[in-house]
Amino acid sequence: QVQLVESGGGLVQAGGSLRLSCAASGRTPSSYVMGWYRQAPGKDRECVATINRSGNAMYYADSVKGRFTISGDNAKNTFYLQMNSLKPEDTAIYYCKIDSRDVVTIGQVYWGQGTQVTVSS
Repeated sequence: QVQLVESGGGLVQAGGSLRLSCAASGRTPSSYVMGWYRQAPGKDRECVATINRSGNAMYYADSVKGRFTISGDNAKNTFYLQMNSLKPEDTAIYYCKIDSRDVVTIGQVYWGQGTQVTVSS
């Protein structure tokens, strides 16, 4: 099992920055894709950014390109989402997720509990 715990959310004014962290513990897969997702009230959960374990493949949603940066520290089993130039429409609960690509656990998905980000105008 893998446990994910997000932190770093909060209230910030438009134009400000936040850095979210996702700490992974337990039996982390040897190969995976890690992602940050968000869900605003009344909306579906959407993918914001993803990164593979080696850090050489990343994806960003168009809405956050140029403003958000995803990264990971394998030694600490911690992932980050640096969010700059925040907009009110970035307000949502942010979740981290691991999709296992490990041969033994491929297809298993792990979610964190979420952290609230609120951007005031």
